[in-house]
Amino acid sequence: MALKQISSNKCFGGLQKVFEHDSVELNCKMKFAVYLPPKAETGKCPALYWLSGLTCTEQNFISKSGYHQSASEHGLVVIAPDTSPRGCNIKGEDESWDFGTGAGFYVDATEDPWKTNYRMYSYVTEELPQLINANFPVDPQRMSIFGHSMGGHGALICALKNPGKYKGYDHSYYFIATFITDHIRHHAKYLNA
Repeated sequence: MALKQISSNKCFGGLQKVFEHDSVELNCKMKFAVYLPPKAETGKCPALYWLSGLTCTEQNFISKSGYHQSASEHGLVVIAPDTSPRGCNIKGEDESWDFGTGAGFYVDATEDPWKTNYRMYSYVTEELPQLINANFPVDPQRMSIFGHSMGGHGALICALKNPGKYKGYDHSYYFIATFITDHIRHHAKYLNA
């Protein structure tokens, strides 16, 4: 698949890029952002996929979250796709903020007229990783996924439906024990303010 670079910006020693390509799964042009840390200049890095929430594009996370410094320090390639296909000319796709454009929910639609384009689950779990693995210095054996709101739900669905595909922790009490102190500290900060 041919990639068309839309932008490239130096950030914390790495490069924040945005690309466009013709998606086979979604039958439209799609954009995704990719951050290449300095370490990517000399070797393969782990890939971390970010899924954004309702109404977002690939731009929200890369321009608002401030993740670049941490990704640079840890040598992570971070990939942030758009949240849905756009411009498919499906009747009703732009009528609501929570259905259609900007609201792909990271699932594969099963009903007409949506099932031809709204295949975000297959795009995120199959097509996009294949595209990233073929074009960027990532280690396909070290891949993880996370997200916000609709994207958090999408990340859970992708991880739970594909055991072993993504790294990090499971959702057992061992996971809870590992991170419970961080959660309590976060809540205490606001409850005790």
